[in-house]
Amino acid sequence: MPSDNHPQLGTVRLRDARADDAGSLTRLLLASRAAAMPYLPRVHSDEATLGWMTHVVLPDTDVWVAELHEEGGAAEIVGFVSLDGDELEQLYLSPGARRRGIGTRLLAKAKEHSPEGLALYAFQRNTDARAFYERHGFTAVEFNDGSRNEEGEPDVRYRWTAKG
Repeated sequence: MPSDNHPQLGTVRLRDARADDAGSLTRLLLASRAAAMPYLPRVHSDEATLGWMTHVVLPDTDVWVAELHEEGGAAEIVGFVSLDGDELEQLYLSPGARRRGIGTRLLAKAKEHSPEGLALYAFQRNTDARAFYERHGFTAVEFNDGSRNEEGEPDVRYRWTAKG
């Protein structure tokens, strides 16, 4: 299990997600989206999102979590990444865990799992996410008007391929 020691955060370790992580991952996803993209409409209830996490994301995709271990405290999930083949479906961090290298580690795990390449969609207005992916070698290949996603929010398709 890779880990890094962060003086302000404690030790962060990556591990495979488990079925019993569904509640924590759902809360993290909802908090992250609300903090980073307050303009997005809520198209599903918390309960429906938990059902999707439990019955779709966890059983049907490869999911890794970033877990914060503080001395004397319980571990807390502070981020996760989900892959469906070479499609990066989800990468979310708790609001307090941003800009600390955790997203980079989760993305590196995804690249390690799909070394031939990855693809993803990001909302066009999510400039922080877009800058993050571009810093990590992703290229915008298509811009969409929002008709392809349930939020109706214009998005951009990104691709990453390993340089040989």
